[in-house]
Amino acid sequence: MFTGIIQEIGKLDRIENKQNGIRLWITAPKLKAISQLGDSIATNGVCLTISDFSDQGFCADVMPETMRRTAFAALKPGSFLNLEPALRLADRLGGHLVSGHVDSIGIILTMRPEGNAILVEVFIDESAGKMLIEKGSVTIQGISLTIVSCTLTSFWVSLVGHTRSETTLGNIRIGDQVNLETDMIGKYIFQFTNQNASEDKMDWGTFLRKS
Repeated sequence: MFTGIIQEIGKLDRIENKQNGIRLWITAPKLKAISQLGDSIATNGVCLTISDFSDQGFCADVMPETMRRTAFAALKPGSFLNLEPALRLADRLGGHLVSGHVDSIGIILTMRPEGNAILVEVFIDESAGKMLIEKGSVTIQGISLTIVSCTLTSFWVSLVGHTRSETTLGNIRIGDQVNLETDMIGKYIFQFTNQNASEDKMDWGTFLRKS
């Protein structure tokens, strides 16, 4: 579990092709110093497991399912990555509850200045867009952000200077692909309230009577 508050910007040193996936070697001295083998690290919003260490960082294996579901295919050596270690129960919840499971690959549609911020419009798949609400939370590249406004297929966020300087969102461009995760609590509520009734669906009373 994560909060969407980035702790370090890592650098992708190399991509190693494995038989059943790829391995990412990442320079991140700050997180290496506090991490152990098997720890979870949110990497551009994707929950990965540390499988080994290098002198200045760590590596993590990425399976084919993760490659299909995320924007990792666009990564190349030299890419910068937003990193966050897993949340401890005693930590402050500075952002919102983030699982590190990507719901949709977004595309940066437009960017324009507004006062001390940059307004960014992001495309989102309609199935994930149903989970968004105005002034709700969304995660872009692992960063917890507040939705300014939204439709079923796009939403706006406002990036202040601190977010741009402390994360990779300071370097995004129109057309870039980004990992998106919608609000975890909202997804559960949506699922519970929008399940279609079916003939074989039983409530507890029916189940007990048939038992």
